[in-house]
Amino acid sequence: MAGPYTNCILWVNLSNGEIRKENLSEEILRKFIGGRGVGSYYLSKLMDPKAEPFSAENPLIFATGPLTGTPAPTGGRYMVICKSPLTGLIACSNSGGTFGAELKAAGYDMIIFEGVAEKPVYLSIKDDEVELKSAEHLWGLDTHETTDRLQEEFGDTKAKVSCIGPAGENLVRFACIMNDKHRAAGRSGVGAVMGYKKLKAIVVRGTKRVEPAEAEIFKNFLREKLDIIRTNPVTGEALPKLGTKVLDNIINESGLYPTRNFQTGVFEGTDEVCGEALVEKGYLKKNKGCYACPIKCGRVTELPNKNKGEGPEYETGWAFGADCGVKDLIAITEANFLCNTLGLDPISCGATIACAMELFEKGHIPKEDLAAGPKPVFGSSEAIVYYTHALAYRKGLGDKLAEGSKRLAEHYGAPELSMSVKGQELPAYDPRGVQGHGLAYATSNRGGCHVRAYLIAPEVLGSPEKLDPQATEGKAQWVKIFQDLTAVIDSMGLCLFTSFALGAEDYRDLLAAATGFDYTLEEMMQCGERIWNLERVFNLKAGLDPKEDTLPKRLLEEPMPEGPNKGKVHRLPEMLPEYYEIRGWTKEGIPTEEKLKELGLA
Repeated sequence: MAGPYTNCILWVNLSNGEIRKENLSEEILRKFIGGRGVGSYYLSKLMDPKAEPFSAENPLIFATGPLTGTPAPTGGRYMVICKSPLTGLIACSNSGGTFGAELKAAGYDMIIFEGVAEKPVYLSIKDDEVELKSAEHLWGLDTHETTDRLQEEFGDTKAKVSCIGPAGENLVRFACIMNDKHRAAGRSGVGAVMGYKKLKAIVVRGTKRVEPAEAEIFKNFLREKLDIIRTNPVTGEALPKLGTKVLDNIINESGLYPTRNFQTGVFEGTDEVCGEALVEKGYLKKNKGCYACPIKCGRVTELPNKNKGEGPEYETGWAFGADCGVKDLIAITEANFLCNTLGLDPISCGATIACAMELFEKGHIPKEDLAAGPKPVFGSSEAIVYYTHALAYRKGLGDKLAEGSKRLAEHYGAPELSMSVKGQELPAYDPRGVQGHGLAYATSNRGGCHVRAYLIAPEVLGSPEKLDPQATEGKAQWVKIFQDLTAVIDSMGLCLFTSFALGAEDYRDLLAAATGFDYTLEEMMQCGERIWNLERVFNLKAGLDPKEDTLPKRLLEEPMPEGPNKGKVHRLPEMLPEYYEIRGWTKEGIPTEEKLKELGLA
């Protein structure tokens, strides 16, 4: 097969140690593109959606896209797909860095792990040489220690490592998978599934080149799209300068910066913890990019105590900052470093601690449950660092926090205090101030998520055009388009941040030139719609009740108490029926037989 696909799936059976290779079908690639799309197709094909996430029946799929490993801007992404132990729904987590490109250079579009190892193992890949090796000596090490040890054992510091830390080993339901030490397949607990399988890591070195099908056409498009990205005010200036933390003051001033577990949308301490503060306090040392990235939004930081790492980014800074009522940038950064070394999703981690703080504030958590730990009270710098560590090792109250905020709040009899959708914690935008973005939260296939349809772009940032954030008319159509296009971008192997500058036609140009598949714009967008519906069908078969397409009661019924959105609630009932209709689903939110036939999914 010509073009950027390696045309090879690596199958690894952890139960019996069997390793085999299989070709990819061109028909499947045309319909699902790669990455998220092809990975989700194989999950649907291989797994009974009703099977438990912590079971041998749950495959763990590492999938690259056709543009992964090419010079396409941000062409280094890979996805991890499985059934989520946090939500019980489809999990598809996206990571950058250099690991995905290295996997592609070794000759593999995907790795599919089946079964469960008897003892800890890691997978070693050097081009065509693939071997499962004992990881018993690595079990218990953090992600940085694991990476250093494996590169040393491999005998090549250029080898790339994707691994779990103690959180994944201890089956924390929002454990992530870390690669290149600081990049994460971060949400939905994919690291816990890896830990259940006793798969500690993958180390890979590849020497092959990834070539587009239409090399000259691709090169011309590449120059054109790079110019667009470099001259765009967001991707060419704001993100390189301050990273995602450029958003702190913007979102706070817009009155939708969730504070103290979404009790309000304005944080009085933003100036002390924002992206500008990271620079002014001297903690930011330089910016850093992933593979083939012209944006370079990563933050390399060092604290006064000489502790070094990367981040915090916007979401992490918010989750441990405003959401927990903490104004201490050092403590926030320390908690962020712990998430990277222990292997935790910082959004769910910080948000779960915030939920515990409100539970304690309202008297739901008895003092005897705290053991030796500090009181989980809003504003406590000590608490965010202590409980991040405790939950990774399931110590004391950390054992309950490791289950996520939904299970935590239910355990203490106050389920309404979990700010989550479908069991996954919401990120850093209060939907009472952004109606379209709230609809995207409610209908996301992987629960509370901002990167399945980032309506903040038009509703707040004015990209590609400025929308009234409080309007509901037309928002269902916007959400559908963003959801479908995001599925395409994820499947291509590119970073979503490129969408601040590029439009659907730009992606079509790159995808068609790279693959040699002459997609029309409509055909490409239908691929995204097909992927979205495939995920929806998987979730329904897994037991999703469409009534879960909703938001926490607080956001629907409690008016915002202050700021620009004072008195506002989220008006989901005005938009959800229209969304279902536009999707071609029933009034109950189920894809119709006609829609599935149209998409080739029947």
